[in-house]
Amino acid sequence: MIINTGQRTDIPAFYARWFANRLKEGFVCVRNPYDQSQVSRYRLDPCVVDVIGFCTKNPEPMFPYMDLLKDYGQYWFVTITPYGRDIEPNVPDKHRILDDFRKLSEIVGVDSIGWRYDPIFISERYSVEYHLRAFEKIACALDGYTRTAVISFIDLYPKVKRNFPEAREVPREIRLSLGKKIIDIAAEHGMTVKPCAEGDELAEYGADCGGCMRISDYEKAIGRRLIVPKRKGARAACACYLSCDIGAYDTCMHLCRYCYANADPERVRKQNRLHDPLSPFLIGNYREGDRIHDADQKSWIDPRMSLIEG
Repeated sequence: MIINTGQRTDIPAFYARWFANRLKEGFVCVRNPYDQSQVSRYRLDPCVVDVIGFCTKNPEPMFPYMDLLKDYGQYWFVTITPYGRDIEPNVPDKHRILDDFRKLSEIVGVDSIGWRYDPIFISERYSVEYHLRAFEKIACALDGYTRTAVISFIDLYPKVKRNFPEAREVPREIRLSLGKKIIDIAAEHGMTVKPCAEGDELAEYGADCGGCMRISDYEKAIGRRLIVPKRKGARAACACYLSCDIGAYDTCMHLCRYCYANADPERVRKQNRLHDPLSPFLIGNYREGDRIHDADQKSWIDPRMSLIEG
């Protein structure tokens, strides 16, 4: 099976010690965000967990614990954008993240790491020309360290509108012209652009519009075929295979203004104060009335086929 860590928060950046403790103890408890008394308990055992998926803006805090991951398949997305602290208040220096991306790629392998340049929005400061210069600079720095560049254009979810009221949707004509140029730049640096939940409007320019985190991506990362149960994407426009996320909403301390997972900064700070690195839960601990369900877990690896045989 696949465990995901990055749809609701950034575990490597802010909760690496907690996750290391979960790996050592061999299980994690996750509250249903829509029914707080409903708890899923997952075994963290490489016998049943084929791949762990990460999505982070700062992988460095996880580096001391990489030995704990050596028996698991891994796929990492590292988000590197061109925005300043006016948009991403607590994201580390981007030059440092580039160094950490290259280090991580050398640890896990080029097929187990992708770069996310998203979401893209346009403003007076962050113009089309600004994005093209920034994308070129980052792509050059990551040349040879990944084959995947994921892009998306900002979606104005209710939380985004509340925390970033001046944000505007990117018009289609700009999405097409900017997307085409980004695709060309990525190709020059050995990368395929995968638009995230953007339909197929960039396919004619060479983008892979089939989804940015598909089973085939996990299979390539681990060199094995997976036999997976059917599952829908998180959104109607999403073709990715997303399952078993162990994070929690309103817990990412990056406090990016475009974030869909944080309601508001004060709630995030309040939640963060409830974090205990020794707890089975990311936030808080067991509560009276919890209904704990042990997840039905098994390996999805096809024992008959390996992508690296022959």
